[in-house]
Amino acid sequence: MRQDEEADIKYRFGKAIRRRRRELDFSQEKLGELAGLHPTYISGIERGDRNPSLENIEKLAQALDLSLAELFTRYVAEAKGKP
Repeated sequence: MRQDEEADIKYRFGKAIRRRRRELDFSQEKLGELAGLHPTYISGIERGDRNPSLENIEKLAQALDLSLAELFTRYVAEAKGKP
């Protein structure tokens, strides 16, 4: 995978997490608490700076009340091509 493609998926994943978090009216602190992750880590994911592990992706999906499949099909896929 090329470096720009890797950055793109991290960016799209971060946008997806932010979108769902805002739909639920959660702060980064609240999401971090529910997922067992530090709020600054959540912030890094949302900016596309962090590359979360599969374990942390699952924690985020559960905290956002989504299945892994739903997170990727409803949110990450929709973020592709959007500014």
